[in-house]
Amino acid sequence: LSLKELHGIFPWLVESIFGSLDGIIVGWNLRCLQGRTNPTEYSVALDFLDPSGPMMKLVYKLQAEEYRYDFPVSYLPGPVKASIQEQVLPECSLYHNKVQFPSSGGLGWNLALNPFEYYMFYFAISLITQKNSPVTHHVSPSNSAYFILVDTYLKCFLPTEGSVLPPPSSNPGGAIPSPTPRSPAVPFTSYGMHHTSLLKRHIAHQPSVNADPASQEIWRSETLLQIFVEMWLHHYSLEMYQKMQSPHVKLEVLHYRLSISSKHHGSPAQSSHQALHAYQESFKPTEEHVLVVRLLVKHLHAFSNSLKPEPLSPSAHSHTAGPLEEFKRVVIPRFVQEKLYIFLQHCFGHWPLDASFRAVLEMWLSYLQPWRYAPEKPPPSAEAMPRNVSEKWAPFIQENLLMYTKLFVGFLNRALRTDLVSPKNALMVFRVAKVFAQPHLAEMIQKGEQLFLEPELVIPHRQHRLFMSPTLGGSFLSSWPTAITDASLKVKSHVYSLEGQDFQYKQMFGTEVRNLVLKLAQLICQAQQTAKSISDHSAETMASQSFFSWFRFTPSEMNGSYTGNDLDETGQDSIKKTDEYLEKALEYLCQIFKLNEAQLTQMMMKCGTAQDENGKKQLPDCIESEDGLILTPLGRYQIINGLRRFEVQYQGDAELQPIRSYENATLVRLLFRLSSVLNERFAHQMDVLCSREDFVGRLCRYHLTSPHLIQKIRCSPAVKERTSQNWGPRISLRFLASYRTLVSLLMIYFIASWFYIGPVGCTFIILIGYFLYAVIMTFFSEGWKPHED
Repeated sequence: LSLKELHGIFPWLVESIFGSLDGIIVGWNLRCLQGRTNPTEYSVALDFLDPSGPMMKLVYKLQAEEYRYDFPVSYLPGPVKASIQEQVLPECSLYHNKVQFPSSGGLGWNLALNPFEYYMFYFAISLITQKNSPVTHHVSPSNSAYFILVDTYLKCFLPTEGSVLPPPSSNPGGAIPSPTPRSPAVPFTSYGMHHTSLLKRHIAHQPSVNADPASQEIWRSETLLQIFVEMWLHHYSLEMYQKMQSPHVKLEVLHYRLSISSKHHGSPAQSSHQALHAYQESFKPTEEHVLVVRLLVKHLHAFSNSLKPEPLSPSAHSHTAGPLEEFKRVVIPRFVQEKLYIFLQHCFGHWPLDASFRAVLEMWLSYLQPWRYAPEKPPPSAEAMPRNVSEKWAPFIQENLLMYTKLFVGFLNRALRTDLVSPKNALMVFRVAKVFAQPHLAEMIQKGEQLFLEPELVIPHRQHRLFMSPTLGGSFLSSWPTAITDASLKVKSHVYSLEGQDFQYKQMFGTEVRNLVLKLAQLICQAQQTAKSISDHSAETMASQSFFSWFRFTPSEMNGSYTGNDLDETGQDSIKKTDEYLEKALEYLCQIFKLNEAQLTQMMMKCGTAQDENGKKQLPDCIESEDGLILTPLGRYQIINGLRRFEVQYQGDAELQPIRSYENATLVRLLFRLSSVLNERFAHQMDVLCSREDFVGRLCRYHLTSPHLIQKIRCSPAVKERTSQNWGPRISLRFLASYRTLVSLLMIYFIASWFYIGPVGCTFIILIGYFLYAVIMTFFSEGWKPHED
């Protein structure tokens, strides 16, 4: 095919592979394509879309002819789309000189993209648009073709070793030119202080473009990263995020959401909707989306850490550092830091309180630990020991202080609202505590907070210009201005640029956060106690379900008590893991915040003394009143989170309780009618016999059900009134309707038949044996009632 024909089918080919922007056309469905289930399609897709494969060769061939393709602005992330539609130029240089508006008959704004940009735009945005793809089997995101391609593109265009591989060229010795600047089609207002491209800056200092071939190809690395960051992270603008932090705006948003929730009672005010339309954020990242962003973060750390050590002579640095080395130096603070922080804040505030938050958590922890992706590896003998955080990482920690402190407070607030008895939730608390307990990390964070809280006494005439610019007031590629050499100014510029000048900083090691940590420690102690109770209950349940339990009655069956928990189905191993995670997490929190051991011991003892008389289960926090027990707010919280519970028991007439699954319904009804007839016929005689004080009276009281001897338990006022009724002594034959009783009797008759004992003789032996057993038990106990069980 000719280049003109390839140019015509290129948009159709890209859409056929990655799907349409509206999600109607699925394309190759790379997100669900795995080698385990579709090995042939998987390998073909990876080979075709490889950086050196046929698709990229087509991209480079079209790139050489400087073709342009329209990409609708309406499918860009919300902040960029709103900015362009308001004719305000976005800060990212990716959109500069590309916005076009049709003069007549057009459907809207478009971006004029070169083939490489068009291909990568579709590739990146398919992660967002293709959400409802049909899936017939379980898909592991980290094994999908899309995830592998992201990793391949990152390694190719952001290499940790060597330089970016040059693209294949149809002309021997030729090169694919970088995109040429074009004048904007419509006038735009500048959106903040934007940076010039790394490529343009480097070429501006080169006497000849051909003198440094790397300067022609660094644009692919920068373009790839900008597209990934814009498509995956830029769904909140910095200005909108700072507005959302205002208490006034938060209150308005709350009122708006309440009006939406009560829409069926009356239509909400349209003015409220219009006023808050800009504050609404409909973006909901998926777990797969977060995993891909984590892959990007990990690779960027490795890419940045592969930067060669700077030479001692500044003049030597200015002549030897190539564009790729300069790109490594600024890649995280310039391209990623701000948007990733806002993305994480959004996830921390909107993600459901379940175990799927683990993906967000691990992505956050990966960003906090750049030393894990440094070229130097610890010795094998030291892998088991906690890795010391070197002092050379102090600047990174200080310049990302909010990533460590504010997000840690956000995690504390989430942890206080989750059920820590769940092994997955306990694991998340353990992971965060383990990371922050690394040697010297807490001290570095504390040092960063001290730098931020220092009085602003250095270079006051430069502070306003410095803090008002979200990009530190200058180019990242140039040497740091003298005003920012002071570490305190760096920390303050980082905090104020992300949170605004009116931000009230909450110290991670201050009193307020320390109280939150103490609450979490108390919650951990309660969760440990609950896990122990569940473990003990599970062991008892296993024992009660043994073979011999078929020959006896268990009290919990007939009173209807429920003592189960969600962990009953997970087994003893998960309960043991929960206890280990919580114990280590508590130990790490003590190391980080230097908690008082005596205070923790007292807290644990307080948790241990709140048990019931059996020493196994804790009642929810409540107060006694004349009407019974009344729950406190703490008690409601404990019940909602499954930390404590009341024992639910049937306290009415034992003969009228619901038919159980282990009972025969027909027999229950027949035996109830028979018991009622006998009780009505012989009520006076039974009452006389039970009122006797001799051995006969004791024997009758042992056999006949009497509500006077029901065990006293705490109950609600309504149940108190019902249990105050007096039914008198009576016969209860309901136990004969139990399948266990029937099977036990059948087994006894079957065994008796081996000894040539007939049914009549066997029944007589059973009655004689039971009578002798009852006589013996009458001498020792009068409280245990077989019919009550």
